[in-house]
Amino acid sequence: MAKPYMTTLPRLLVRQAGDRPGRTALREKEWGVWQAVSWEDSLRITAEFACGLEGLGIGRGDIVILIGNNRPEWIWAELAVQGLGGMALGLYQDSPAEEIEYVFALTECRLVVAEDQEQVDKVRAIRRRLPELANIVYHDPKGLKPYEARVPGLRSFNAVRRLGRERGGDCTARFKEAARATKPGDPCLIATTSGTTGRPKLAVLSHKNLLSMAHNLGKYDPKSASDEFVSFLPLAWMGEQMMAVASALLFGFCVNFPETPDTASADSREIGPHFIFSPPRVYESIAAKVAGDIMETTPLKRWLYNRCLPVGYEFVDAVFAGGTPSPWLRFKYRLADQGLFRALRDRLGFSRLRSATTGGAALGPDVFRFFHAMGVNLKQIYGQTEIAGISCIHKEGEVDFTSVGSPIPETEVRISETGEILSRSPAVFLGYYRNEAATRETLTEDGWLLSGDAGYFDDNGRLVVIDRLKDVMHLADGTRFSPQFLENKIKFSPFLRESVVLGDGRDFVAAILCIDMPIVGHWAESKMITYTTYQDLAAKDEVYALIREEVARTNATLPEETRIRRFCLLYKELDPDDNELTRTRKVRRGTINERYGALIEALYTDACALGLETEITYQDGRVRRMCGDIRIQDMEG
Repeated sequence: MAKPYMTTLPRLLVRQAGDRPGRTALREKEWGVWQAVSWEDSLRITAEFACGLEGLGIGRGDIVILIGNNRPEWIWAELAVQGLGGMALGLYQDSPAEEIEYVFALTECRLVVAEDQEQVDKVRAIRRRLPELANIVYHDPKGLKPYEARVPGLRSFNAVRRLGRERGGDCTARFKEAARATKPGDPCLIATTSGTTGRPKLAVLSHKNLLSMAHNLGKYDPKSASDEFVSFLPLAWMGEQMMAVASALLFGFCVNFPETPDTASADSREIGPHFIFSPPRVYESIAAKVAGDIMETTPLKRWLYNRCLPVGYEFVDAVFAGGTPSPWLRFKYRLADQGLFRALRDRLGFSRLRSATTGGAALGPDVFRFFHAMGVNLKQIYGQTEIAGISCIHKEGEVDFTSVGSPIPETEVRISETGEILSRSPAVFLGYYRNEAATRETLTEDGWLLSGDAGYFDDNGRLVVIDRLKDVMHLADGTRFSPQFLENKIKFSPFLRESVVLGDGRDFVAAILCIDMPIVGHWAESKMITYTTYQDLAAKDEVYALIREEVARTNATLPEETRIRRFCLLYKELDPDDNELTRTRKVRRGTINERYGALIEALYTDACALGLETEITYQDGRVRRMCGDIRIQDMEG
């Protein structure tokens, strides 16, 4: 019997349009109003765009790059390319031109779908060095009409659709015929890896890779055609492709697009999604915002929060300890839920939430515990781009704060002799685009995927991820520790946005910290502390005292040997544009060590301050130098 995933994404679009033609497939908020698009209309738009692309010379084996915010046009363009036998490659909308130029050059891309004027300008800045790039397609016309006369090959999304219709014949019928010719093993998507150690690699995935992952994930985290999903994370991220494309087409649920990234939270509350999937930074930001808002709310609400949250923690700790909460504790939790948690979930857009999952990096146990305390069924998943996003997840009723759960069906996971996590499943990618050496280093001949992560199985058979193998550190006395674990513990503080833990080969652990300016700013205003800029605020004695208390609170939960002994507050935020973070906000430790080497050395001397000079890069490519004194704080003495 054929597996349900032995099909292709374009064929699933045709099937969904046939099974439920009038049901809403996509919904986008525009000018304050939700605009619904049915499955039948989605198929027609995709087919017309595919015929237009064919008229522009795009066909089997071609790569089309997509860049911009989440919009239905991205989904339609991606499926159109895949229906023609080509591959879609998404890029993060905030990537600067210099960062993406090598992707265009490597893939010899001949057509790019760029959302708006900002993205078109970005492509134009590098176009003279890309002789193969013949066409630029946009779908937000604001400011671009004057460009068409002077930019060769520039045309709108609707113009490409019109070209498809003008070629004659029934576009939908031609697309259905082309879709039937696609095979499950055909490559259909190129996804960029996180690139923590350098330029991202380009992982090539097939229809079977994506759909087998979606099918098997659905067995442990069920989805149905009546569900609603809000797509607000970049579609270039593998996690969003998992949900908004592969799972949506397989299960037939509706994908909703917020009006702007800034309105995503409010728009999500209007929809009330049934499930969400986000990287840890989203949950960390939500937890920090709740904590910040509580500091500014009325005394009554603050009193209620401070009384109910400990009840939530007590209830969750009893559940996850393997015991049964007492009737009295259950009663107290029901009161806390009615009095606080229910309203809080509604305010966050979680009123109908059945399942919340997080992946892409480890989520700190404190944040995990916070969401479960307020009644959010949060699960950790584990995977990587090269396995279509997921290999393990917490099963229902088997959630814990330390593991990433069990392998999903058809997935094998084992630990190598060196402690590395290895995976094998139908979702393992085809290889890296034009990088056979890297493919051989990552994929064994018998199909095992090397993750580069260190881990082990606990007594319940669940996978525990320690950290990246190369990132696990040892103090001078041999004490082993995970910097990522410590960083997540520290970032549970609402006042801290980023942290970089140090100590490899040193006598003790130290940290470079970045404050969360909106929350620390509100705190400073409540204390009548004046400030002007981020740099000014981060240097305040009162802020250092505040953060010292937060670090001390974290230290109290850690073994003596891995407690943070010294820290400093950086005078700027860590930023992907400065190459300090990846686009998914993972720390690039190599860059940090290089840019802040003098500061790191000062943390391990008797110095109490350091004059530091560095560069910051704006999205438009402008660079300016920044300098200032950074104070170093001891946690003892």
